[in-house]
Amino acid sequence: MPLRPDIRSVLVIGSGPIVIGQACEFDYSGTQACRVLRGEGIRVILVNSNPATIMTDPDMADATYVEPITTEVLTAIIAAERPDALLPTLGGQTALNAAMSLVEAGVLERYGVELIGAGAQAITAGEDRDEFKAVVERCGAEVARSVIAHTMDECRRAVEALGGYPVVVRPSFTMGGLGSGIARDAADLERICGTGLAASRTTEVLLEESILGWKEYELELMRDKADNVVVVCSIENVDPVGVHTGDSITVAPALTLTDREMQRLRDIGIAVIREVGVDTGGCNIQFAVDPATGRIIVIEMNPRVSRSSALASKATGFPIAKIAARLAVGYTLDEIPNDITGSTPASFEPTLDYVVVKVPRFAFEKFRGADPVLTTTMKSVGEAMAIGRSFTEALQKAMRSIDKRGAVFHWDGPAPDAAATAALVERAAVPAEHRLLDVQQAIRGGAGVEELFASTRIDPWFLDQMVLLQEVAEEVAGAPALTRDVLALAKRHGFSDVQVAALRGIGEDTVREVRHAFGLRPVYKTVDTCAAEFAARTPYHYSSYDLESEVAPREREAVIILGSGPNRIGQGIEFDYSCVHATMALAERYETVMVNCNPETVSTDYDVSDRLYFEPLTFEDVMEVYEAESAAGPVAGMVVQLGGQTPLSLAARLKAAGVPILGTSPEAIDAAEDRQAFGVVLERAGLPAPAHGTALSDEQALVVAGRIGFPVLVRPSYVLGGRGMEIVYDREGLVDYLARAGAESGGAYANGPLLIDRFLDDAIEIDVDALYDGEELFLGGVMEHIEEAGIHSGDSACVLPPMSLSDAEIARIRRSTRAIADGVGVRGLINIQFALMSDTLYVIEANPRASRTVPFVSKATGVQLAKAAALLMAGETIASLRRAGRLPGSDAAASDPFDPIAVKEAVLPFRRFRTPEGRAVDTVLGPEMRSTGEVMGYDVDFPRAFAKSQAGAYGGLPGEGTLFVSVADRDKRAIVLPVARLAELGFTIYATAGTAQVLRRNGIPATSVRKVSEGVSERGEMTIVGLIESGAIDMVVNTPKGQGARADGYSIREATTSADKPIITTVQELQAAVQALEAQLRGPFRVRSLQQHDADRTARRAAREVRA
Repeated sequence: MPLRPDIRSVLVIGSGPIVIGQACEFDYSGTQACRVLRGEGIRVILVNSNPATIMTDPDMADATYVEPITTEVLTAIIAAERPDALLPTLGGQTALNAAMSLVEAGVLERYGVELIGAGAQAITAGEDRDEFKAVVERCGAEVARSVIAHTMDECRRAVEALGGYPVVVRPSFTMGGLGSGIARDAADLERICGTGLAASRTTEVLLEESILGWKEYELELMRDKADNVVVVCSIENVDPVGVHTGDSITVAPALTLTDREMQRLRDIGIAVIREVGVDTGGCNIQFAVDPATGRIIVIEMNPRVSRSSALASKATGFPIAKIAARLAVGYTLDEIPNDITGSTPASFEPTLDYVVVKVPRFAFEKFRGADPVLTTTMKSVGEAMAIGRSFTEALQKAMRSIDKRGAVFHWDGPAPDAAATAALVERAAVPAEHRLLDVQQAIRGGAGVEELFASTRIDPWFLDQMVLLQEVAEEVAGAPALTRDVLALAKRHGFSDVQVAALRGIGEDTVREVRHAFGLRPVYKTVDTCAAEFAARTPYHYSSYDLESEVAPREREAVIILGSGPNRIGQGIEFDYSCVHATMALAERYETVMVNCNPETVSTDYDVSDRLYFEPLTFEDVMEVYEAESAAGPVAGMVVQLGGQTPLSLAARLKAAGVPILGTSPEAIDAAEDRQAFGVVLERAGLPAPAHGTALSDEQALVVAGRIGFPVLVRPSYVLGGRGMEIVYDREGLVDYLARAGAESGGAYANGPLLIDRFLDDAIEIDVDALYDGEELFLGGVMEHIEEAGIHSGDSACVLPPMSLSDAEIARIRRSTRAIADGVGVRGLINIQFALMSDTLYVIEANPRASRTVPFVSKATGVQLAKAAALLMAGETIASLRRAGRLPGSDAAASDPFDPIAVKEAVLPFRRFRTPEGRAVDTVLGPEMRSTGEVMGYDVDFPRAFAKSQAGAYGGLPGEGTLFVSVADRDKRAIVLPVARLAELGFTIYATAGTAQVLRRNGIPATSVRKVSEGVSERGEMTIVGLIESGAIDMVVNTPKGQGARADGYSIREATTSADKPIITTVQELQAAVQALEAQLRGPFRVRSLQQHDADRTARRAAREVRA
């Protein structure tokens, strides 16, 4: 069936901000869908609150709404745009839940909008636990014995019905396993079910019999209107059931199933997708198999494109989201061509002649006190994928792709003795971030496969492969000489030059020289969807120590762009955005080559660049790609400044090895990072910086801090996302920081000296993104932080254009930015952080690279900075870009009073991280970044824009109810006016005794409540934490007192986070919230697309130029 003629416009809902469990894989799938639908001549209307995505670029859709994904906003967009259909299956759980809310509110029926991709019944059948159970049983398959519960009493009765503990708890309508867990006793049950009932939009949880230790598999399927079904990919979890699939190491295709078991899973999967009624798209089904009996249980299904869909697409080369979008508008699988072969239809199932391994990346170090045990609630923040000819090769490549110290197998020091080995085996029984490393060390110490299987329940085949790695390592270490055969054996099993060097006790460079002397280099194979049965037209490559290379020669000059590797806090999707923009901008002049290892991103889509290498971002792997491409044709150079710290850290070594680096030189990058060199740049420019010093030992650190004067900001060298950065208020605090930093792997001085700066209290922090070509500066955007200095720029809400800076201040900022860019030697992007304090503009730091605010600034101003930066790096000038219309005549220094206001708000993952006792980790923000994503509020004035940012990030501020206030003494004067206004708006005010007294003296009625430390009174009056937990409080204002979490403050913030109520921890944020609430009371949000804003801006510019 061809394209449906009745669908002329489609509304696509995105997934909103990046959160754990719902990351940039939905940007990848949404971007694919938008491109396909527009290619079919369909008008695409996109709604997504996330400015950091390629999906929200104005040229991806016909109308792009960067607005909160709420029923109210979606209704306004539907009323304005009148789409024929709504496609909700490409925006994760956020889009599915939003679509279901529109169905329930009758909005789609009222405006005649059809739900395509998956109907409301199919969504309910896949998501509603009771309905899904009935579906599976009708298909002749089994689900785990289970009971549905809606209250805590029902939960307790369910445990008895299931025969006691342990039981697995799964809420309905959530993603990333939010609110789920394994209850081993009554205390666990109270904690997990309480959270689960609150997390579910239908207040419903499923309690099921424990199948812990079973093998876990996933199938990715697609079905069309003609009832054709294809199984795109099988995925096997290395960890047994009990660890969320997003947190498990996974492998594709499934490796330990018999043919008969695989066929049974296929039969069940196909029967379930038919019975559920997904008839125009993809779905993901999870299974558990009892290794003892072979009994198969269906765990759950997602009637949408999921996290595993992105992995399956990258693993097979089969673009699930692209095909799902075509199916949704009427095509059948046999009518859609396979892009990679060009000669087979999408109804051909992909076949793999290689092994794919995905390894998760965690961020427990960012959340002190968080429980590191892995459960059914997803905790990883990113993932890396690798492709190899064998499991061992792919596993080792994936582990080094994680780009984290201590993440790869090692053979350092003596092997563990019997006692240490027994301890490792025991520790490996509990799933945690480094479980596989513990298994490897236990094998090194002599542990056997049976012993490890009994402890971990990891399939013996995988354990046997780990034993094989140990045997290879022993052979490499024990060989009389490093012969060609020994080295080739190590390479075929994925050992890096660094690992071989450590085993032999020689240098990495020596291993490389020996390897090259033997002519041992990787060849590059192609992902072709069909195990080489048909020729592949798309150069999507992976390395292997095999025989023949498939890299085609070329005549055009190439530019190699290094991506950012796995997502992590501090280096996320924003950097992928810049890399994709670079490839788009440079494609006219060059052959673009992308090197990256993140399966979730747009940059690793096979048709974004001319060539894609799915490889780890290490010096060895990148150099081999460079040399393979140099052999294929001319290479103009490499771009390292757009992918964040990962490629930047390779820049100096790559240049030393003869690789031409485009744009800002590695020396200039180092000059900005090196305190003394940067100090000279500032001195020459006559710019002040806060008093600062560096230290290479604890004694030096204490001396430097004493000289500068407390409070001080301390941080290690070369970090991203403020890793290890803290504000220290006194000598005892610094001693405590040094002790904690010294305990981490590599210690406090691993990457260079510790940087110590005077901390500027009460300063306004300003962020600047600019372009420089060596002669001329283009000021991209000046952002003012809403929170004062001291909160990491990635976590702070910021506003553009700035709210309280005069044109004279902005001109001063522009002059300072130009002086720094010139002094450092920037060619391309630079990001500078300033602090304005008592009329002095201090320079805090400069980063001569793409920053995480580039996409936000680009969306807010309509100027695509990353594309312009890539062209500057390739030799263009700002003047030539202006002539070509790629940059406007005026930059951010020219103010436009009619410009809309953009507010960026960070989204924080505190609900995901709990202490072992089940309490949420502390929510106080500081100089170390903790947010996973961001949203943008965009409107005509600051109050409306801030209100939208809060609605997008946290579901909005309450318009009425009860407010609790407890602030530090230094903030008591500043809160009087905002709290008085909230009382006028009808809020009931509760406060702790000290704050209540101040409020009452200022004529504000406030009720005193008991502190946690005071406990419940004899008359039964609850403490503030009791009131928050009981749902009596709707919003909390709590500013921390000094350094560290005081017990009362922490308890209040922890209870508020657990209750999912808004919490405000700075006075500036409270003032903004009051303005936002007033704006909300003036009426519903008004919506406008980015294209409308850009058209208005262009018209105003043209009018100004005519007048000039």
